[in-house]
Amino acid sequence: MDRKKDDDVLDAVGPRLRALRRNRGITLADLAATTGVSESTLSRLESGQRRPSLELLLPLARTYDVPLDDLVGAPRTGDPRIHLKPIRRFGMTFVPLSRRPGGVHAFKMIIPAPPEPLEPTPQAHEGFEWLYVLNGRLRLVIGERDLTLPPGEAAEFDTSLPHWLGSADGGVVELLILATFMRSGSGSTGEFSLYLKV
Repeated sequence: MDRKKDDDVLDAVGPRLRALRRNRGITLADLAATTGVSESTLSRLESGQRRPSLELLLPLARTYDVPLDDLVGAPRTGDPRIHLKPIRRFGMTFVPLSRRPGGVHAFKMIIPAPPEPLEPTPQAHEGFEWLYVLNGRLRLVIGERDLTLPPGEAAEFDTSLPHWLGSADGGVVELLILATFMRSGSGSTGEFSLYLKV
């Protein structure tokens, strides 16, 4: 019985790895270059033709910046808290609040006060985004619309529309974001890495 459970867990690793890679918009060639694992081995691992081993999963966990347990779908044990690791990209701070690959991602975004007003550079990708302004005044550009959201306001939109987030008044902005990311689109870097490029 336990052997069957182990086989089921191992059989689910390949599809989980493929979904994670595709959601992040990473090619097998790029992943091979980053991890040092050959492209053919990665392909066989994702298709289930090769059994996962610690030697193969460790560099993937490092590259994706996810716990090894997330790659194998191990049941959570012990401490249920998410240990926050702020990530700084593009002059902003992102605090992931969820830790599973794929699906909906939750994170806090902190946009610092810019030294001078920024010109919006809208980006588009497949997915959907919901945001809630905690502090500051958010400038949200979606297509031709240019909106200002004060604390307590929320917005939701299809991210296939070009969009941009910044400070509306030159102050710090803090917001919570729930986002789903599909394949990478025009100008995007894919999945959660649209913002983080982990």
